[in-house]
Amino acid sequence: MKTMNQYKTIVVSDLHLGSEGSKAKEVVAFLKSTSCDRLILNGDIIDGWQLKKGGSWKKKHTAFFRIVLKMIETQGTKVVYIRGNHDDFLDQIIPFRLGKQFCIRKDYILQSGNKKMFITHGDLFDSVTSKMKWLAHLGDIGYTFLLSLNKIYNRYRSWRGLPYYSFSQKIKQQVKKAVNHVSEFEEKLAELALAHDCEGIICGHIHKPEIKQIGEITYLNSGDWVESLSALVEDFDGQWHLVYYASMSELMYEDDDNYEFLS
Repeated sequence: MKTMNQYKTIVVSDLHLGSEGSKAKEVVAFLKSTSCDRLILNGDIIDGWQLKKGGSWKKKHTAFFRIVLKMIETQGTKVVYIRGNHDDFLDQIIPFRLGKQFCIRKDYILQSGNKKMFITHGDLFDSVTSKMKWLAHLGDIGYTFLLSLNKIYNRYRSWRGLPYYSFSQKIKQQVKKAVNHVSEFEEKLAELALAHDCEGIICGHIHKPEIKQIGEITYLNSGDWVESLSALVEDFDGQWHLVYYASMSELMYEDDDNYEFLS
């Protein structure tokens, strides 16, 4: 029997439930293997854009919210749901609170050890999303198409005994590099943390898991559950790490350049 991994805080983002590419079963398996005092759902949990365009809601998507409710009931986990751009329909009810254990917000300040961490999905500083929404939707269609091609391509690679390769993520990264999107995104979020008198920023949105220093600000990005299958976790000493869900239902723990497999 596997030992449950216990954390003070877990942050997941960009599940895109309702879209074809969402790895709902994997994130449910991940949460079942953990316990935490606080769970942050940092935006794009439900993909309202895809659901409007004909995406389908499946039992595995409902299972995610069932496991979250179970964490609230059995572990006393506090859940904070931060609105993202793909679940912007939540704007109609924000701020929302259900008892002491569940709330929906636009952002959140978390006390982590002796540091304050500003938590936001991150789309606020994405010029493509905030200023040219029609182009963001067009890009979303292209990304979804590339994810479909990925499935076909990686079935062939699997048959050849080759590892998974994401050309959709590769193309997306190359385009963002061309416009300096990622670095500008990270720098502006670091400035946002400073403006809120915080020492760190926790975000998602760009599907690029990361922990690094930007000047005096600690920048953390939880990645996604479409391709990266990653989460941020805070231990009880206030230290943050990236955790990846591996293909053999093991968790891969990242600490700088060292990797340790946890059973």
